[in-house]
Amino acid sequence: MAGNRTAPAYQEYAANMMARFEYRTLTLAQRGLLYSMRLECWVNQFLPESPEVLARILGFDTAEIAAELPYVMPFFDIESGRITSPDLESYRQRVEGIRERQARGGKVGAAKTNSRRTRAVTGVSGSPGNSTGKPPGNSKVPHRVTVESFNPNPNPSPSQEEGVCSLDTEMGYWGDFTAYPKEVEQ
Repeated sequence: MAGNRTAPAYQEYAANMMARFEYRTLTLAQRGLLYSMRLECWVNQFLPESPEVLARILGFDTAEIAAELPYVMPFFDIESGRITSPDLESYRQRVEGIRERQARGGKVGAAKTNSRRTRAVTGVSGSPGNSTGKPPGNSKVPHRVTVESFNPNPNPSPSQEEGVCSLDTEMGYWGDFTAYPKEVEQ
């Protein structure tokens, strides 16, 4: 179900990460490890603490992961053998809270809409119909709108019927802005 899916992405401001001394002092390999781990933590919520298992998950050499891991750990927490990203988990909680509030608001709004529909069908006295005499639930526009209803001049001059515009008082100052300029001059 769509409502149970986790958020597919997280928002991150580059300036917030780049301003951190811990990030700025990392080597290129360490930055790559950091972001590989962050992405894994977003998708799977945690990573194993073991460098051997972590290396298999990330698809890198165990010795390389073991050597660089201490440098990226200031960005993570370890609890019960699991590496987590506190800032990503905080963001995840915020997103889930927003989604929950939106779902509750949607249910409240649906209940209000449905109660109005129920009242409109049953009417105030409890019988079908309503006081307006219109069929229940009919909220459409009462008449059909046509192109003719938008025509500012119901009696066009012969030149206007042919598509040639004159700048007379019937059409107003601007005339027919769709006419070819040489036709307007005539």
